[in-house]
Amino acid sequence: MSSILLKYGAKNLWATEEEKELTAEERRKLERKLKKERKKKEKQLMREAGISIKKVEPKKQSGSELALAYLTSWSENPEEWKFQKTRQTWLLLHMYDKEKVPDKYFTILLDYLQGLQGNARDLTVQKAEAFMKEFDDSNAEDPNLLDKCERIRQVLQLLS
Repeated sequence: MSSILLKYGAKNLWATEEEKELTAEERRKLERKLKKERKKKEKQLMREAGISIKKVEPKKQSGSELALAYLTSWSENPEEWKFQKTRQTWLLLHMYDKEKVPDKYFTILLDYLQGLQGNARDLTVQKAEAFMKEFDDSNAEDPNLLDKCERIRQVLQLLS
């Protein structure tokens, strides 16, 4: 049996006549295996040299950042804006919290709520009325609760 020299990247492999007659699928599998082995050796050499190989993953935006960007897009670029149920749901759940939806965005959110339709509108009104009733019963003087109560009042005034 004669041997031939196959070159793959920086690695030389000796192949027999039988290996030369591999099908395309078998050749592809062999090439992937060799590539994997080469990468493994490169990583080992890097580790031995003390060079870090960790990949830096880009920071993902939080739900609040995505929702506020969605709201901004709705107000500033309505032609390219696209409805996203998850973003709307997040906004409706957190709209009374000043930390999650700052005043700057709340005014935009009020404009957004004017176009709210169907079940989302009905549920928002029901929840706002329930919150208002809860705050009327509590007689709390906490500034955060007063701010929340003011937001609830604005939403009720707008949607009722």
